Amino acid sequence: MLLGTPGSGNEGTALKNGKKKSINTTARNRRTNPPANAARKPSARRTAQSAIFSSPEAKAIKNEICAAGRKLWMRQYVDGNGGNISFRLGPNAVLCTPTLVSKFDLTPEDICLVDLDGNQLAGSKRRSSELLLHLEIYKAVPDAKAVVHCHPPHATAYAITGCLPPNLIIPEFEVIVGNVAVAPYETPGTKAFAETVLPYVKTHNTMLLANHGIVCWADTVTRAEWCAEVLDTYCWTLMLAAQLGSPILRISEERGADLRALRKKLGLPEFPTESNLDTPPVNEARLEVQSPIALQPAPRGASAVDGANGHAFDALAKRVTESVMAAIAEKYTLVPRK
Repeated sequence: MLLGTPGSGNEGTALKNGKKKSINTTARNRRTNPPANAARKPSARRTAQSAIFSSPEAKAIKNEICAAGRKLWMRQYVDGNGGNISFRLGPNAVLCTPTLVSKFDLTPEDICLVDLDGNQLAGSKRRSSELLLHLEIYKAVPDAKAVVHCHPPHATAYAITGCLPPNLIIPEFEVIVGNVAVAPYETPGTKAFAETVLPYVKTHNTMLLANHGIVCWADTVTRAEWCAEVLDTYCWTLMLAAQLGSPILRISEERGADLRALRKKLGLPEFPTESNLDTPPVNEARLEVQSPIALQPAPRGASAVDGANGHAFDALAKRVTESVMAAIAEKYTLVPRK
């Protein structure tokens, strides 16, 4: 008869041994595999980070970041997964966009939380490598709460030529931006790249990044995005004006002071005037000197083409026009059905 089977008289022994074994096994399992509800208590720091990341203020900022990202994409200021946006939520907490996500496709769930050293504290996606640029601005400028980096075509055209757009041309630029500087080129995403803006960030809220794009800071994400819009439209307008071949009219220094007063009234950051900055002086020909697309004004009463060259140009234009018209007629002339 087997030990512990009914009728053997050893049922108690078997039950006792089995119970003891079960108790010992359970205790050992608890030591090696603690129950799910006995998870380690979260640290106070992690709890505080989670509270910040899920706070009503953070939710509102996440929505604002996504809205700004969509505006940048629709204005064609970013392509692919380019550009990045951030907001300083606290003394050592920054919300930022993730890497490898189009700004059009951003959702609040994509946003990351990092500290001022770049360590990611929360978020399901990895933070942008170019965030280091934003962090240097936050460290250098206490008033900076939001940073936008993007690649608007017309402003970037100035950045890749190392040109500075002149000031005192359009009032909105004077009020929202004021002056821009060109930061030297460094490999994006590196600490050296992030530090290129330090000589300029305290005296400018908008900077050209050589061979790259632009960066803007403000007190809100929306206002930082406005700086990008105003700068690119300004550069675009200057390019169009340069092609007219006439001198660009400037606002007087006296009227410029009125615009700076309006800037102060709106609570925007005040910076030194261009005359106090280490930049080339502004004059009527400055855009023509700096911009390779600027056209020299033609002498009054003179034709743009004259003499033998003019006749040759007219003959060529006539031949091209006739060829184009013949091709159009051949393609679109209706042929009667047989």
